[in-house]
Amino acid sequence: MVLLVPFDGSALSKAALTRAMEFADYRDEDITALSVIPDDAAYAREHGWLDADEAFSVEAVADRMREQAESVAPAVSFRYEIPKDVSSMASTTTDITRTIREVAHEEGASIVFIGSENAGRVSTPVCSVGSPISEDPEYDVHIVRHP
Repeated sequence: MVLLVPFDGSALSKAALTRAMEFADYRDEDITALSVIPDDAAYAREHGWLDADEAFSVEAVADRMREQAESVAPAVSFRYEIPKDVSSMASTTTDITRTIREVAHEEGASIVFIGSENAGRVSTPVCSVGSPISEDPEYDVHIVRHP
C-alpha cells in the first residue's frame, strides 16, 4: 500500500505531503507524490509553474515539481502524469481528477492526501478535485485545509 499525495507545488500540497510523511512513519507505508500536468502552457502559467516568458515543457514542469516535493519529503517517490483528453466536454479539472483516481488505483493507495481550501465543504466548487476524489470507496481521504 502507498500514501498518494497529488502535488502541485502549492502551500497546501506541501502541507499534505508533510502530513503524509507523518502517517507514513506510523503506518510503515511509502509515499508517492503525483503531479498531474496538463500539456497546456497557459494552464502552467496560470498556476505559477512557469514565468510569462519561459518556454513550456511538461518535463521541465515535472522536474520542478519533483524538486519541490523532494525538498519537503526527500525519500518521496515522485510520479507525473499528463491527463488524457478523453472528452471534449470534460474540464481540465475533471481530467486531472480522473488521472488522480486512476493512479490511486494503480498504486494501490490506502490514503489519498489532498491539499485543498475548499474540498469537502457543503457546496462543491467547480474547480476542486477534492470532492470527486473523496467519493471513491477504495481508499481513505485526508483533506488538508491549512498549510
